[in-house]
Amino acid sequence: METFIGQYREYLLKEKHFSLHTVNAYVKDVERFWESAGSDVAAADAVRYGHIRKWMVLMSSEGLENSSINRKVASLKSYFRFLYITKTIEVYPLEGHKSLRIQKKLQVPFSEDEMKAIERSHFKEGYFGFQEYVIILLFYALGIRKSELIGIKCNDVDLDRNEVKIFGKRSKERVVPLVSGVSDVLTVFVKERQLQFGYVPNQNLFLLKNGQNLNQTFVYHLINNYFRGITSKDKKSPHVLRHTFATHMLNAGANLNTIKELLGHASLSSTQIYTHTSLAELKKVYSRSHPRFNSDDEDL
Repeated sequence: METFIGQYREYLLKEKHFSLHTVNAYVKDVERFWESAGSDVAAADAVRYGHIRKWMVLMSSEGLENSSINRKVASLKSYFRFLYITKTIEVYPLEGHKSLRIQKKLQVPFSEDEMKAIERSHFKEGYFGFQEYVIILLFYALGIRKSELIGIKCNDVDLDRNEVKIFGKRSKERVVPLVSGVSDVLTVFVKERQLQFGYVPNQNLFLLKNGQNLNQTFVYHLINNYFRGITSKDKKSPHVLRHTFATHMLNAGANLNTIKELLGHASLSSTQIYTHTSLAELKKVYSRSHPRFNSDDEDL
């Protein structure tokens, strides 16, 4: 049976300009659907919403959360939309589909004290220990995504102007400023990197010991393993560092639109989630500080 997954993959890469990581995730979801459908569906044009609904029920019975199911169905929506606009199928099977309701969970950012506790001495001696320190520093200083950090090239760093060029989702470019303390550390790192690997302008700034580019798993484990030693919070990931950056900026009085630009969000609604965490912190400060209504009970 022809599923047109190869054509869909090319469409995501060449026309939508999605990253390889994103494309692989979308394609994997579509392949899982076809594995689930089995002999129930004879051709792509025969898929109806009932088949997709059956897959959703199966995923739920396997313990997947609604948020995960929604993400996988979003991959299917993209796939069947591609088949529909290319006239490969005549009926779009997800017309009128509504996402499953999910309970919003507030991300708990690292505290300012936890972030101030990060020291170079916590990492191994030598170049690669220094690189790990710089990676964590940049996550917090720039609020960048995991894929964005991995993708930074040597010539994206402009130490004369104290700027870093970041390529975000769908290769959207933004320039993020470097504060003096971070710029100083990065200046030293760039010099050490030249001694370690030489200088190739279009080469990734951060490399593994074998000279290969960093990968998503390496970066995740680096963050998770380091913060396991300095925090008791359950979630420890690059995304929590991004969330921490935004929350601390907001707590310090930064404008929401400014944070939106720094994070590379397409719309303000994506940035507004961070106001919830800041409001919680504001309530705590109010509870502790108000001359009449201060209380040990911070549950306002």
